[in-house]
Amino acid sequence: MKAVFLDFGTMGAGLDLRELESLVSELVIYDDSPDDTVAERIADAGIVFTNKIRLSRELLEGAPKLRFIALTATGTDNIDTDFAAGHGIGVANIRHYCTQSVVEHVFGVLLSLTHSLGSYHRSVQAGDWQRSTDFCMLHYPVKELSAMTLGIVGYGALGQGVARIAREFGMKVLVSARPGSDGVAEGRVPFDELLATSDVISLHCPLTGDTRNLFGAREFEAMKANAIFINTARGGLVDSQALADALANGEIAAAAIDVLPKEPPVAGDPLLDYDRDNLIVTPHIAWATDEARQNAIDELVANTRAFLDGVDRNRVV
Repeated sequence: MKAVFLDFGTMGAGLDLRELESLVSELVIYDDSPDDTVAERIADAGIVFTNKIRLSRELLEGAPKLRFIALTATGTDNIDTDFAAGHGIGVANIRHYCTQSVVEHVFGVLLSLTHSLGSYHRSVQAGDWQRSTDFCMLHYPVKELSAMTLGIVGYGALGQGVARIAREFGMKVLVSARPGSDGVAEGRVPFDELLATSDVISLHCPLTGDTRNLFGAREFEAMKANAIFINTARGGLVDSQALADALANGEIAAAAIDVLPKEPPVAGDPLLDYDRDNLIVTPHIAWATDEARQNAIDELVANTRAFLDGVDRNRVV
């Protein structure tokens, strides 16, 4: 069965594809597939591997041999799953492949902000330590995580992983009630209570109609002035301008953002123009340790092997 990988370039370099190649008669790999190339590239494929390429009804109609779409991501919103379900095309995603990577990223940026590492580094580069009359400089605050309360919005594998490490640091952990829900499940707190009492808020929820722009001006105003905001989930959860304003106006202390509403941000974003030390912006890399990226390929192999053996694994269709 012929297979094509439409956007292997999104996975980065240095990955072992030998097991994946062994499962199919032919594997054609493209680093990227511009919109005007996708139809031709999937036309005679039995299996399509992709990360972010959008496969619409029209594209799927033009691929009569297609039997399986294997995603190297958890999200499936780029696939017309209704059409796939009605035409015998299986769809599988991957899960829990990057939990460790995301958790380490969250605490990497959190420690950088709570220990003012960027500010101290720039201060040393500017010669401030060399001119100091004391053996150390205490120009910027350094705060222990054990003195802080962490609020988590989204309590799947990623949120639970962050909570586990937070407790190892001695942090108090609060878990928000599900956004958009009417009630508060046991072990959770109302969303507004989490906003008002957390020293750190970390997002790990999916982007849905209920969560789009979940954090805007009202939410940032409700947070503590010393709070740190972290988003490694989806850019659309946050109003970028509202966050930039909240940082500039001192409504919250700092933020670390790994995702933006549009990626790549070719049209710009207010957070890209913000130039103070209390914001860290990274280019959607929280998931992307070498180990997590290989985990993703290994999950792709397992899903494909299961499909070929007639076994359901991580199937969404």
